[in-house]
Amino acid sequence: MAKPGKRGITRVLHAMRYSYQGLKAQWQHEEAFRMEVILFLLALPLALYFGVTGFEKAVLIFSVGIVVIVETLNSAMEAAIDRIGDEYHELSGRAKDMGSAAVMLSLGLALVVWVLILFF
Repeated sequence: MAKPGKRGITRVLHAMRYSYQGLKAQWQHEEAFRMEVILFLLALPLALYFGVTGFEKAVLIFSVGIVVIVETLNSAMEAAIDRIGDEYHELSGRAKDMGSAAVMLSLGLALVVWVLILFF
């Protein structure tokens, strides 16, 4: 059952505001996010130039876009863990390492996609 609260367009507008606040906070506090957004902005025109078909262009763009999305999820998870406390806990460390691994895997996937489309 849904929580009581805002409905319809009001809910959508509030959700958009919260999303904007999240992106703004991430831009201000997460250097990795800034670097990956810059990578995405550089990759965008290259994907449009080097992709032969519309599908290739979309896959090239998507592969780098997913890195930004995974970084956003990783940053959210790290913020939630850091809120709990700054003392070391094995599970917190493991969760942060797994989030970092997810970002690395998404970067590797993007690299494989770009190599396959551009060179094969």
